[in-house]
Amino acid sequence: MTALPRTEQVLPIIESSFDHKTILVVGDVMLDRHITGSVSRISPEAPVPVVRVRSRTSTPGGAGNVALNLAGLGCGVRLVGMIGNDAAGSELQADCERVGVDSSACLRREGWPTITKTRIIGGHQQMLRLDEEEVQELTSIDSDALIAASLAAMDGVSVVILSDYAKGVCCEAVCQAIISAASARGIPVLVDPKGRNWQRYRGATAISPNRAELSAIREQQLTSIDAYFAAARSAIAEYELDEMLLTMSEEGMARIGAETDMRVPALAREVFDVSGAGDTSIATYAASIAAGLDGDTALRLANVAAGIVVGKVGTVPVSRDELLVEMLAESERQAASKICTMDQVLQRVALWRARGETMVFTNGCFDILHAGHVSYLAGARALGQRLILGLNSDESVRRLKGPTRPVNPVEQRAAVLAALACVDAVVVFEEDTPLNLITALQPKVLAKGADYSEDQVVGGTEVKSWGGKVALVDLVEGVSTTKIIEKTAR
Repeated sequence: MTALPRTEQVLPIIESSFDHKTILVVGDVMLDRHITGSVSRISPEAPVPVVRVRSRTSTPGGAGNVALNLAGLGCGVRLVGMIGNDAAGSELQADCERVGVDSSACLRREGWPTITKTRIIGGHQQMLRLDEEEVQELTSIDSDALIAASLAAMDGVSVVILSDYAKGVCCEAVCQAIISAASARGIPVLVDPKGRNWQRYRGATAISPNRAELSAIREQQLTSIDAYFAAARSAIAEYELDEMLLTMSEEGMARIGAETDMRVPALAREVFDVSGAGDTSIATYAASIAAGLDGDTALRLANVAAGIVVGKVGTVPVSRDELLVEMLAESERQAASKICTMDQVLQRVALWRARGETMVFTNGCFDILHAGHVSYLAGARALGQRLILGLNSDESVRRLKGPTRPVNPVEQRAAVLAALACVDAVVVFEEDTPLNLITALQPKVLAKGADYSEDQVVGGTEVKSWGGKVALVDLVEGVSTTKIIEKTAR
């Protein structure tokens, strides 16, 4: 299973659709401070490195980092949590405002100091972390206030995320009230869990543990993928969830339902720091679901986003531009991968057929690609879920069109066709007709231009024999490769 989504499907979503969605994040909000410098010597006072400070920065952390990732993707974000009535709390809310996160619903309390984590980084290496926190249980007054603030912030949101860092906010009363209210409004609730009390998350749409968290909640040592998936399904049933999003470090991610599952491998990266990768993946998944992507595609996009942030030092959110650059680069790689040998296209056809997808086949020389070709291919693709294009080899074109053709060699013709979003596979054939190719692939739909009659279409009889059909696609009048060549000659 590929780790990457289809670029033509997700690029428009990344570019614009995230902008129109608002997501509510409820959880343990923290302030992350970073002191960055260089290390060139060991202290004479003790065997420790000396960090020469170059910069100091602060960003929202914990549930705030989930919100930061969502804002970086272009979503509207509302953040609810508990922070202290102190300087760190003011700094945190100023940081939220700076990046477009609405933290106005966060409760500020005396006696509840803002959780602060200070990371000291020398070069690319985190050397020390200083935590300032006092973990407390919520009073009934505070939990009621959090519930009221969360429900008031829920109007108009597309997804709710519960970001539990085991610091007190995500108690059972708060989580159950939010899940119940969201469920009544038809809003999905995604949970990033902590601890062994998953009763608090009962009824959520999805929960996103890592392997250690899943092993702990099932109270057993899980050692194989099958064991993890079985444990996930057991937890889904026990806690009345719809699905589980399991993060598996170097083994990638998985989306597990009661009866089905989908796994994506980790992308090859130089890993500097895995901190924050879970926040990025659940934020990207939530944004993708809010924008209308299906769960499998959302998981692949979340996997790509997590792969980006592990290549950074410290807890750094993903941005829309980074995701676009990654997917545009992948678009180029995917185009090249569409050009198949016979064995490769047969493997892909078997996979597509197993998924129940309708395969459309068409063929041609496609010597000088023009608007008529593009319109025709888009029309052919609309007849099913996959379009396979049989492309005449150079020798085949010469036999059909004469010694001066093709104008463009087969490598260039295949590359241009593979770059079209509507084409799923390009396979070159040497014969004068694609009959052997059609017989081997057995497509459900055989498409040809409307300048043919159905009885003239090579392979039509064969396709009908296995229950398929021949479809004649309208052409753009007055546009052809021959006319382009004649006009150029004149």
